[in-house]
Amino acid sequence: MIYIYNDYGGTHTTSLAAAYHLKQLPQSERKLTSEEILNVKYFNKLTKKEFGKLIFRGVDEDGNSVYTMGHKREKLVVPALKELTLLLEEKFHFNEKIVFSNTSPTVPIAMSIGGYLSRALKIGTKQCCDNIFRLVENTKQIGKAANGEKVIIIENEIYK
Repeated sequence: MIYIYNDYGGTHTTSLAAAYHLKQLPQSERKLTSEEILNVKYFNKLTKKEFGKLIFRGVDEDGNSVYTMGHKREKLVVPALKELTLLLEEKFHFNEKIVFSNTSPTVPIAMSIGGYLSRALKIGTKQCCDNIFRLVENTKQIGKAANGEKVIIIENEIYK
């Protein structure tokens, strides 16, 4: 199975989601410290040239690959990737389940207003840690439970 955490920028909530998924962060709903957040690989370090690229983050305890992706405002990227995956499956017998999990709903207002505000006040990311942790746990459950579906898109609206 392949997990792809995605959002607008691909550098904040997706980085934390991948780190939680790969057990690189404490597995709880507590707020992270600034140091823990800033030590997450790629957190706030991606540039415009990485938009639209799948960034490999690691392999989880079950042998599943974990990726992240920033797609800017292009809401059609994930549906297009789903269609491409289904085409590859049909034509080349590609047989890997892919789970796309949108981390955007976890973004608090401070981060939505602007990255500068959230960095300057150091509140945005800390506010959403518990939601991101729950989102990752839910994503893993859905991925394991989905019978027969080859591509799963999780919008995660319940985390708004």
